[in-house]
Amino acid sequence: MEAPRKTPVDYFANLALRGLIGLCLALPYRVRVPCMGWIVARLIAPIAGWPRRIRENVAYVMPDMPQADLRRLVRGVPDNFGRSLIEIYSGEEFRARVKDIPFSGGGVAALAEAKAAGRPVMLVTGHFGNYDAPRAALVAQGYPVGGLFRPARNDYFNDHYAAAIAALGEPMFSTDRRDLPRMIRFIRDGGMQGIVIDLNAFGGEVLDFLGKPALSAVSAAEMALKYNALLVPIYGIRQPDGLSFDIRIEAPVPHSDPITMTQALNDSLAALVRQYPDQWFWIHRRWKLPRQAN
Repeated sequence: MEAPRKTPVDYFANLALRGLIGLCLALPYRVRVPCMGWIVARLIAPIAGWPRRIRENVAYVMPDMPQADLRRLVRGVPDNFGRSLIEIYSGEEFRARVKDIPFSGGGVAALAEAKAAGRPVMLVTGHFGNYDAPRAALVAQGYPVGGLFRPARNDYFNDHYAAAIAALGEPMFSTDRRDLPRMIRFIRDGGMQGIVIDLNAFGGEVLDFLGKPALSAVSAAEMALKYNALLVPIYGIRQPDGLSFDIRIEAPVPHSDPITMTQALNDSLAALVRQYPDQWFWIHRRWKLPRQAN
């Protein structure tokens, strides 16, 4: 994990971003969310070079995507990211919007039964839709859900970002290995631990994701096996109005071995990415292995 930084550049970058977030938070909720999406898609993304990264990744795994769809994707991906960011900073207003959403999917009953029995659950998602929406909704409905976050490299930004995601529900655990024992105790005590698994995982297994080899962390499956926890794919799928969500809880992945189980998780997320490509964060360098020819 990269060490956090506090440089002059980081200070002023955080100052600008914090000011932008503050301005958007002054707007009514139904205005601030699309406004932040527009700003990120039209202003921030081009400066950050996101369109090029999106096009490169799409060309690698979906080379036949029509150009019109690709143009919509280049705008839609950063728009969804901007909306998700300001939703997280909206705290109680965001929780109020998701707290009464009826859950969908084949794993709803299994999750309720695990809650009643005090059985641990590994809730696995990706950087898709708003991946904090399921956690906020479950916590609001009384589920004991823990979050896991990777500290931002900019330590100035990380200070308030960590506070914002913690406000949606606690406990929160850092990916810093020093926090691992605390997370393990939470799981062993019957907690439901949220994890995102769609980042390039150094030391992980080479598995398929969207038809290409990608280093994939098998730790969620390993913990599910070790602590007899359910392994449940879960997603916050943004709806056409841009403000509401389908909280989809899929059927638990059967226990077998870590590689088979993790491949099932990859396949679950890949199916949704194909269905809603503009809701996945194509900015990540997901495929760092030598790229196959298309």
